[in-house]
Amino acid sequence: MPKPGPAPPRVHALADRVACEITWPRLQGYRYELPGERLAAKFTADAKFALTNADLPTKTEIEGIVGAIRVDTLDDLQNLRLNEVAFRVAKLTLEKYFRDDAGHGKPWLFPQLLAITKRWLAECLTCKGGRFPQLLMFIRFAHEAADRIYRSIVASTEGSPTLKPILRPYDTVGTTRYVDFHTIRETYKTRADKCHVSHVAGDSGWEFKLAHDLEDMSEVLCYVKNQNLGFTIPYSINNVEHQYYPDFLVRIDDGHGIDEPLNLILEVTGERKKEKGAKTATARTLWMPAVNNHGGFGRWAFLEITDPYDNVSELIRAILARRAVLVEAEP
Repeated sequence: MPKPGPAPPRVHALADRVACEITWPRLQGYRYELPGERLAAKFTADAKFALTNADLPTKTEIEGIVGAIRVDTLDDLQNLRLNEVAFRVAKLTLEKYFRDDAGHGKPWLFPQLLAITKRWLAECLTCKGGRFPQLLMFIRFAHEAADRIYRSIVASTEGSPTLKPILRPYDTVGTTRYVDFHTIRETYKTRADKCHVSHVAGDSGWEFKLAHDLEDMSEVLCYVKNQNLGFTIPYSINNVEHQYYPDFLVRIDDGHGIDEPLNLILEVTGERKKEKGAKTATARTLWMPAVNNHGGFGRWAFLEITDPYDNVSELIRAILARRAVLVEAEP
């Protein structure tokens, strides 16, 4: 009978390294903070949406947008009243986009959203090949409608709306303190003064080299590899929602001092793909400005490294560039 092999390495947060704990906001999306609470919509070509025969089942069971609803055939679905469709799409738009920084909804805006949704259904929705508006009860079509209605509201707003995060309800903050898993991958033992988690587990040597380089930098206060952390950046491709897992989180003293560190999302990019471009663009243009505008999660930045074996020089250049801006801003 063969002898059991050695136990796989345990990768876990260590209580005596709590000073290196890293936290982050958990997002489910992005919204704009609109000035005032009088809503209007400007419907352009981008607001138009067509329902067609493509990819539609003829018999299914679906969950309603708000509350449970069961239909067995598309004929059953077609019997729903249009007012119910408008009500549910408006409610989805409200719950998805119209929240305050604490995640609380704004139900008093619903009558305005319902009126705008009815306008959108009349002016922007096209049904082809015998399709019908009640198909918006399918959740993916409902989200498409809500997104177009919301963008139309933002487009009609004077001034520059402020991008804000939509936080996950009841689970708004993630932390390194709950990391605990076993791995069959090779591991790198981290420095006690630089990482809350005991090891970096990796598939290639560049991950270990990057960890070593980060530990050698005096500007780096602490870091962690994004493995089993639950840190994701929501993004979409062709209106399909996905989750992006960046490579590392790094906390840096960029000139503000250790009490106001810069939280850096660090991505190492190899082969360029369309999906990677969508991920990094979302991190730069949506996630980072939304979280910084929130103001309750510290300062965040995003850095993409194209060559993992030349990462120290790129990281230092990014830090020095930020410090130069700080110096120029001083009176």
